[in-house]
Amino acid sequence: MERYTTDSKRKINIEETDKGLILREASFEPSHIFECGQCFNFHKEEDGSYTAVFLGKIINVLKLDEGVSLIRNISLEDFNEIFYDYFDLGLDYDAIKKEVAIDPVMEKATAYGYGIRILNQEVFETTISFIISANNQIPRIKKAVRIISERYGDYIGEYKGRKYYSFPRPEVLMKVKPEDLREYARVGFRDKRIVEASRMIYEGQLDGASKLDTEDLRKKLMELPGVGPKVADCILLFAYHRRETFPVDVWIKRVMETLFIKKEVPKKQVDDYARKYFGKNAGYAQQYLFYYGREEKIGK
Repeated sequence: MERYTTDSKRKINIEETDKGLILREASFEPSHIFECGQCFNFHKEEDGSYTAVFLGKIINVLKLDEGVSLIRNISLEDFNEIFYDYFDLGLDYDAIKKEVAIDPVMEKATAYGYGIRILNQEVFETTISFIISANNQIPRIKKAVRIISERYGDYIGEYKGRKYYSFPRPEVLMKVKPEDLREYARVGFRDKRIVEASRMIYEGQLDGASKLDTEDLRKKLMELPGVGPKVADCILLFAYHRRETFPVDVWIKRVMETLFIKKEVPKKQVDDYARKYFGKNAGYAQQYLFYYGREEKIGK
């Protein structure tokens, strides 16, 4: 499946030590990255570190100090080949935050979530994960993704006493009985949608999709069962690097109404307002606002 890669190779400060890789990057805070609602295939360890699975690799990230992180279980070669793009390290987020901080609210939001980086995730896993996310809560989404991986993915290895599995391929998931997904992964009404979407993707629904402009790609994604406007925007933002998109869920709607619009309006109006106000940086703004709003319980 497709994944975003960049031709830009911005120089980063990373060194190999006997304890792991030491990454010095001011705009890199593991808790901000993994707790801002953009991904579900990770586990928070007792030491406060985060273990995630991507492209068959198990990576562990621990904050050591402000702007300093320890990267474990990954070679420097694999980090440069796979996780440089995954963590969007080709972009200077200090510069992005300056562009996004266009008013006092966004100054607070970008300062609060200073270490957020938007992950560049694999298309199929992202699509199925956000189909599961519809009208769902993050702990349940994470559990469903974990069970689907354990039952239908390939065993990768063990880290800190926990076994990890890859997310299954489309040709595997499309053959799963919907009732099994409902029973074991507790995906509810999303069971048939997951199987059918997997079949459509396997048969080529998204082949060459990255070459489409954003609106055409959004329409193509919304042909998949279980993919409405919000889920499509999440896939665009987190798998296709379309940073001008602004996914609107219940939480971000409340945050926008409370901090910007000052009244309750339809989701479409929130979306239109955000795209016009934030422009090409709407996706970054959404992540800073989502994290800031959820952690501070704004609009609740």
